[in-house]
Amino acid sequence: MTETTNARTDLVESITREVLAALAAGGVNAKPGDPCLTCTGACASRCATKVRDVVAGGASRVGYHGQADDVPGDLARFIDHTLLRPDASAAEIDKLCAEAKEHRFAAVCINPTWVRRAADNLRGSDVAVASVIGFPFGAATSEVKALEARRAIRDGAREIDMVINIGALKSGMLDTVRADIAGVSDACHESGAANKVIIETGLLTDAEKVVACRLAQQAKADFVKTSTGYAKGGATVFDVALMRETVGPKMGVKAAGGIRTAEDVQDMIAAGATRIGASAGVKIVMGEKVAHGQY
Repeated sequence: MTETTNARTDLVESITREVLAALAAGGVNAKPGDPCLTCTGACASRCATKVRDVVAGGASRVGYHGQADDVPGDLARFIDHTLLRPDASAAEIDKLCAEAKEHRFAAVCINPTWVRRAADNLRGSDVAVASVIGFPFGAATSEVKALEARRAIRDGAREIDMVINIGALKSGMLDTVRADIAGVSDACHESGAANKVIIETGLLTDAEKVVACRLAQQAKADFVKTSTGYAKGGATVFDVALMRETVGPKMGVKAAGGIRTAEDVQDMIAAGATRIGASAGVKIVMGEKVAHGQY
């Protein structure tokens, strides 16, 4: 058992070194003597330009065709308009849906109890209904998560944002985590819905982030997502770039947690995000800033 654990640890560390090296190298634009070649990759969290250079090494890494500096002006279609407060009222859900239709957001993201109401509000529009599963701790059993996903889909959800079993991941129980994700993926795909897997980056090491993304891929998830917004930290440019580098060009990457301005959205898209989760969606698309600390 010890030999197996050591081999797994060595593999995780090897994969992480490869991904971080690719980020640090700045893609195909790095030149001999470039200080980025010796960087650990931490600078990406402070310099969107450096991340844009990474993405420019292969434009297919983002859900957008063109140079990474030319981020799309139509930010709304990247945004899941989100309201996950436990005290959210029916009137607030109605308002959320109305705003999503007005600004043509990609989806609304709400708790399961409001899915049917949101689906009724959004019928006939091109705004999807997304709901959270195992939220916010990911500590429900796999059977309950799959059942919860099927019920939300039956009520009208077309996208599911599930939280992984974080404790199992940190315990090295990789088969458990993979099966947990696969159960929800199966529930989604049998009805044509998408599974977005929240790995909760603020609670993971870089090595664990890489492993979580790989497990989500193996379990046939459609997206990996940074955060619930309820744990410490939120989406960072570095984490989005790390996740994109890990999953490659085809899988979706959703950045969520602490995204408050249009500039935040542009930086996340440049790093490789194809979807943004934000409760400040209206203010973002209208170019307004949310007060610091508000999520």
